[in-house]
Amino acid sequence: MTPKQHEQRRLHALRETGLLDTPPEERFDRVTRIAKQHYQVDTTLFTLIDAKRQWFKSKQNLALDATPRRHAFCDYTIQQNSVFVVEDAANDPLFFKNPLVTDTPHIRFYAGVPVRDPSGFKIGTLCLIDSTPRDASHMDFSILRNLAAMLEESLESTYASVATPCDAYTQKMTQAIQRVQNIFLNGDRKSSAYETLLSELLRLTSSEMGFVGEVHAPADDAPYLRLTRSLSMAHHQTSRHLSSETDEDCLPLDEDDVLIGAPYRCRHITIRELTPAISDHPAFPEGHDAIRTYLGIPLQTEGAVVGLIGLANRRGGYSQALATLLSPFLQTVVTLIERERLDAANQEKQRLLHEAINIDGLTGLPNRRLLNDLFQEELAAVRQRRGSISVCFLDLDGFKSINDSQGHAVGDNVLKCVADRLRGAVRHHDVVARLGGDEFVAILRDVEHPRVYRHILDQLRRPMHIHGHPLELSASMGITRYPNDDSDSDLLLRHADQAMYTAKESGKNCYHFFDLESHHSQQERFAIGAQIQRALDDDQLALYYQPKIDYKTGRVSGFEGLIRWHHPSGELIYPGRFLPYIEHTNIDIEVGKSVISQAVSTLEAFQKRDLPYTVSINLSPSHFLNDEFLDHLNNTLSRYDMAFRKRLTLEILESTALDDAGLATSNIKACQQLGVQLSLDDFGTGYASLSYLRKFSTNEIKIDRSFILGMLNDPEDQMIVQAIIALAKSFDRRVIAEGVEHHATEKKLVAMGCDMGQGFLYSPALPLADALDWAAHYARP
Repeated sequence: MTPKQHEQRRLHALRETGLLDTPPEERFDRVTRIAKQHYQVDTTLFTLIDAKRQWFKSKQNLALDATPRRHAFCDYTIQQNSVFVVEDAANDPLFFKNPLVTDTPHIRFYAGVPVRDPSGFKIGTLCLIDSTPRDASHMDFSILRNLAAMLEESLESTYASVATPCDAYTQKMTQAIQRVQNIFLNGDRKSSAYETLLSELLRLTSSEMGFVGEVHAPADDAPYLRLTRSLSMAHHQTSRHLSSETDEDCLPLDEDDVLIGAPYRCRHITIRELTPAISDHPAFPEGHDAIRTYLGIPLQTEGAVVGLIGLANRRGGYSQALATLLSPFLQTVVTLIERERLDAANQEKQRLLHEAINIDGLTGLPNRRLLNDLFQEELAAVRQRRGSISVCFLDLDGFKSINDSQGHAVGDNVLKCVADRLRGAVRHHDVVARLGGDEFVAILRDVEHPRVYRHILDQLRRPMHIHGHPLELSASMGITRYPNDDSDSDLLLRHADQAMYTAKESGKNCYHFFDLESHHSQQERFAIGAQIQRALDDDQLALYYQPKIDYKTGRVSGFEGLIRWHHPSGELIYPGRFLPYIEHTNIDIEVGKSVISQAVSTLEAFQKRDLPYTVSINLSPSHFLNDEFLDHLNNTLSRYDMAFRKRLTLEILESTALDDAGLATSNIKACQQLGVQLSLDDFGTGYASLSYLRKFSTNEIKIDRSFILGMLNDPEDQMIVQAIIALAKSFDRRVIAEGVEHHATEKKLVAMGCDMGQGFLYSPALPLADALDWAAHYARP
């Protein structure tokens, strides 16, 4: 039955009572008066929940006749099977904005129980209302429940009054069956359903007490009765504790037990008058009256006993005729128990399927699939409480060697032990999962001190005893914290994984936090790298040419090609703002290839115009040392003669030797064999040494601009420049100074024997046409 269908049937049952919009009745008012007097509250109500309103059939101290159902506290009550309590509505997130709280009758305290019609539908409530908050933990609601039962009996008597005496028992039976069916079919709590079932049986048979239970007959064990409910009507009004939820009470079905063993063994109804009476039996509530008369009913289907009902102490005793009258009811109970068993079997299948899909079969921990769901729940919860979570990625150190040397059986036991220790090392609300292999994840709430992480690693570090042999291993842990790392679950896990590898590189058996700042820097590198790749594809990267002056002739001897980015925004971007982002990447190599191609095209243009200029270009260490560098250079220059090639100079940094000095030396020689000139760029900074000059047999040395800019004011810079020039001459290398900005600098460089210079004293880097125009008109004074 769908919720909509159930509601339609409930509303039909309500209208069948004929109570809506009728005058007050003393039989109902008496109940609400007793409730008000007993609980000392402002207001008590017997309400009926209609489609869009709650209407008050009986009320004490309230002027209203009805309220909209959407405002009704009682609408929540009819969805319960027990007392629904709101201790302080003004501070309750569900009700604090409710008009019945903010306005008349200014409800602060509410307690209500559902009232059912004879067919079992919850048509209304009996409720208590007060304008002052109350602590419900000190209140006994048994009277309220019993008063609600009086209302239900009054409703039942109304139905019974219109029946003939011969129909009365049949009508009661039919109504009882309907009530029990509704309870089971509406999915109410199992204990409540069995309480209703047992209450109906006690009422139908006028018995004082009874029990109901399910029979289980395992193939490899003795049969037993699992009690689902026991109830004593003799004490029902004053001692509700005698009504027991006994889900865990399992009683053996021994042959010598005349109350439960006998009806199970003989498989038919057992009627007994007990002399002497049995004063204590575990199937009945603790403290029950002595059992004098007894009816034991085995519930059977397809020849098997699936349940037992026991009824006791009916005045006048029990008879076979009474048992026969109960047959329709008992058949309904059997059907419902079978349905419950089928549902339980299906639920077990679903549970096993859920475990197979979501639980790691070896360790019993959540697997990657379930972890994803739990992760989403943790993220939602942490946002709501505005706390933090630590995502910890653990990888066992040395597990592979254990697995290989000791065997997979030992390895599996190690993983089980690790799972147990992880469970024990975290709190009950933290999440631990196994991703696979020897990788585990822990999601920890609101960690306030790093010792929590150390504690987890220390627990894993303790020696394990597997098959009698001690084993030791450790784990490396990577950690990222939300919301500091405000990423989604997949990225958080990836970040923790990255941090774990850093922990392993740091010596293992330690934890490392994900470096968010470094990550953001890397993300920026990726983003700018992608933009540069697009710029390369769209020909936005071009060479600008800065003239180099030959100090002997006073003329322009050539140009250095310096890369510029014509950004789509119109901005001209200098290399210092974008080349660092592509260092040691494939894009760096592609940019280097483009620079070589542009330089060769420029030399080809010079040759066609009969211009004698050379072109020098800068190459990054990663490009110069790349495996494809020489092949690309050779292919690019293959159709040009040696004279053409000698006009191309490749400028390399001293730091190139740090990456691979042997390969750098080899590539220099190979370039020279192709006829290309080599220049050692930025000489004098960082790693300059005589060994580099000897190993790097370049044709030219380029003095770093920092020394040139400082030589007028810093004697040490001037001495360094003079020493580099002298050193270069002794190795028979050309010397060029970059960063020349003053005539006085130029004059000193010429005096020191420097061969060439370039800088803003002459010209900045210009587009090719402008650079050639400048060179055509330049004459050194």
